[in-house]
Amino acid sequence: MPTKAEAMIRCRCPRCRKGRMFTYPPFHYRFSLMNKRCEVCNLQFEIEPGFFWGAMYFSYALNVAEMVGIAILTSILFRDPGPWTYVAVLVAAIFVLMPFNFRYARVLMLYWISPIKYDPSYVQGNHEPAAE
Repeated sequence: MPTKAEAMIRCRCPRCRKGRMFTYPPFHYRFSLMNKRCEVCNLQFEIEPGFFWGAMYFSYALNVAEMVGIAILTSILFRDPGPWTYVAVLVAAIFVLMPFNFRYARVLMLYWISPIKYDPSYVQGNHEPAAE
């Protein structure tokens, strides 16, 4: 059974930690295509309309942290280059890291903000559907 950190890194369902959240790998040209439901526990990932709009804040935070780190690394590697070197390196990094930021912003939304909690009964296959 994967831990919460392993499930987050592998972009797995927050309820069963088995089902894939995204249809394609991160650096596929359709990296942003997300499954509507978990293939294992049938959880609907977008729990309400517009839920993932909040992922923009996570994406922004990831971008800022990455850009500060890359700017420091650029300064060290190129021994304080000119401003256009920083611009070129940071813009290239933004495009390269875009699939990563898009995915993990949504993963963080589901794991940290949503009311969905891990339920081992979905993994073991003995979950009983709720009576209506």
